[in-house]
Order: sequence, then C-alpha cells, then structure tokens
Amino acid sequence: MRSLPLSLALTARLSPVVVLATVGWALSSGPLAAPQAAERKPAEAKTETRAASVPSTSTVSTAYSAAPAPCDSIAEKTIESLVPGAKTGGKEIPSTDTKLRRTCSWNALKGYDYRWLDVSYEVMKSDEAARKAYEEHTGKKSGGGAVPGLGDSAYSVVNLTTEDKQETREGVVIARASNALVTITYNGSDFESKKAPSTDTINKGAIKAAKEAVAALEADGG
Repeated sequence: MRSLPLSLALTARLSPVVVLATVGWALSSGPLAAPQAAERKPAEAKTETRAASVPSTSTVSTAYSAAPAPCDSIAEKTIESLVPGAKTGGKEIPSTDTKLRRTCSWNALKGYDYRWLDVSYEVMKSDEAARKAYEEHTGKKSGGGAVPGLGDSAYSVVNLTTEDKQETREGVVIARASNALVTITYNGSDFESKKAPSTDTINKGAIKAAKEAVAALEADGG
C-alpha cells in the first residue's frame, strides 16, 4: 500500500481525537445546547437564580416531631392544687393523629367547687406554620395580654360567662415553642354561691400549668 503524504497521515491520526472530543462536548452539553440556548434572557437567568436561593421545604429542620404525653406534663402537686379531688393521672382525649395532636383533661367537683383543666399539644411542620396558627388563635381573642418568658411567645386571657345565674370563669393560655403550640384551658365555678373564682386565681393557675406543659415539651424534645 502506498504511503500517504505526511499532512494526510497526521490528519488521519488526529481525526478520531477530534471526533471523540466533539462527541464528549455533545454529551456534556446535551442535544439542546445550541448557541441560542446559551444566550438566555436576563429575566430567565434572574428567575433561576432566585429559585436556586430559596431553601427547599423538604430540608426544613424542626425542633419537635411528635407531641409529648400530655397527662404526664403536669406535676401531681399542681393537679392537686388546681383541680382538687381529680385523679392526677388525667384522661387523654382521643385524637385523629396522636403523633401531632394530644390532649389531657382533669376535672372534679369537690363539695360545691368545680374545676376543669385541659392541656393540649399540636406539632406543626415548621416554625412558620406554628407562628401563623398562633397569630390566628390569639387574634380571635381580646382582653388578654402577653406572658413573658413562656416559650417563644405566649398569650393569656380570662373570660367570665353566666348561665342561669351560675358564673364560670375560664382562662386560656396559648404558647408557641418553635414548631409546636401548647394550649391550656382552666375554668371553675362554685355551685353553692353561684360565683366564679377570681380572675387572678384562674389566670395564675392557667399560666402555672402552661409553664409546666412547655417545660415538658422541651424536655421531651419530640
């Protein structure tokens, strides 16, 4: 076979390299990597930059993944003080999702004096979701005020109702701790005098229970 000129021989040897390089560029660039595709509009580039900077909701970390046992959240001495005559073990209320929502209730009538205490936990998917829920709940109530040093934020309100001349005074404390809400409901009546306990008694009792419930949440850690 006749030898090829030097220039043609070099071209023949280099051709596979050029072809492989070209194929490699095509694979890395993709079939749509035409020059006009690289020249993206500024608005499109900005949109992609903004989208890339937004954190994925799937990677949002939360402090609590499950609600603690509500009937274990309040000390026995506190139950004996706030709800005289009640079984300190309490009664857990059935829930559709016990991992995220749990409530325990104590109530008793001692003589003519009646007391009722509820402790509820609700764990949400993020701090922001809990914050919005907290604002919605507290926005529906009036006449109360903030409770300093309780969770990330807390609100307390006391109301008096009268039915058939019987007074009942109820206190509600709503506290947010990270992605969880803690709600305390505490009320009382005197069926002999038909009067209700004082606002101070109910408010202090509800706040005391709320502090213990939030501490139990933090200790449990979800």
